[in-house]
Amino acid sequence: MIPLLILGLLIQNPGAHGYELLSLMEKRHYQYIVNFTKGSFYYNLQQLEEKGLIEQTHQTRPNNGREIHTFKITSLGLAEFDKLMAKYGTKSEYIKLPLYGTLLFADVFDTNKLLECIQSQIDQTEARIALLDEYLANNKELPGRIDYFRRMNENSRSHHLVNLKWFKELKADIEKATV
Repeated sequence: MIPLLILGLLIQNPGAHGYELLSLMEKRHYQYIVNFTKGSFYYNLQQLEEKGLIEQTHQTRPNNGREIHTFKITSLGLAEFDKLMAKYGTKSEYIKLPLYGTLLFADVFDTNKLLECIQSQIDQTEARIALLDEYLANNKELPGRIDYFRRMNENSRSHHLVNLKWFKELKADIEKATV
């Protein structure tokens, strides 16, 4: 999915350089959509260029005369973007939470350690909700324009709230059962 994100960002930001694209992915919290690292980002950027889906352009910075490498999407890249949009836009998967795997063996795991795991999930979920709240508070949808990214974040927040409620109930039930 990283190629889709890079191609989409280049459509939105023609002439961006690699670091700028990576910064946008981090600023927009795309890590909640797909796992990526700096290395995997640059690897995918290189692969897109080698396949002719994007091409490097060279610009000189006016303030210091340094040359910077920027990118633009090619016609092949636009076709690939359309293909990836259709591929991922029609794909549906179950939510995969690693905690689910550990709960399969909760009855044979130390209860205190299990409670620590669940508390960790609570803490992480609250942190994600706080980030989403910050984004939503600072980015309002303009009248007459659909802001898909905002709506996606509103939906993500709703999912996190459901998970948070479940984690807290599960923790309370375990604590109650061990008294």
